[in-house]
Amino acid sequence: MNKRYRVTLTVEEREALEDMTSKGKGAARALTRARILLKADETPGQGPAWSDERIRNALDVGLVTIYRVRQSFVEEGLHVTLHPQPRNRHYQRLLDGDQEAHLIALACSQPPPGRARWTLRLLAEKFVDLGHIDDVSHETVRQTLKKTC
Repeated sequence: MNKRYRVTLTVEEREALEDMTSKGKGAARALTRARILLKADETPGQGPAWSDERIRNALDVGLVTIYRVRQSFVEEGLHVTLHPQPRNRHYQRLLDGDQEAHLIALACSQPPPGRARWTLRLLAEKFVDLGHIDDVSHETVRQTLKKTC
C-alpha cells in the first residue's frame, strides 16, 4: 500500500523524540505520538520504517491514529503533532437572550395539570406551542437550563 504521508525525521528531531520517550515523562498522548513517529521514520539508514500494521500491534493504537499522526507531522510539523492545540469552535446560539428568559420563566412556572414536574420534552413542546420559536429540541432546553440554573 502506498503511504500518502511519509515520515522522515531529521537527526535533531529523532534525538528529541528518543530523549522524550526514554525519560518517559510527559503526556501519554505526546509519548505515544513520539513512539509512532520513531517507528514510522523512513529516513534512509536511520529509521525502522515499520508498517502501520506493525506499529499498531506494537503500540496498541488504531490505524487511524497512526494515519493522523503521520498527516499532522508532514503537514504541520513536529511540535504541533506532539502538542496539538484545541480547535476553536464557534457555535451559533440557538436561543437569544429573550427566548432564554422565557424558557427559564416557563421552567419555573407550575407544570401542566396532571404532571408533578416539567420534563425537558414537555418544556420544549410548550415553548414551541407558545410561539417563542418554530422548533426546539429537548437537548437545547437542557443546555440552556444547565447554563443558567
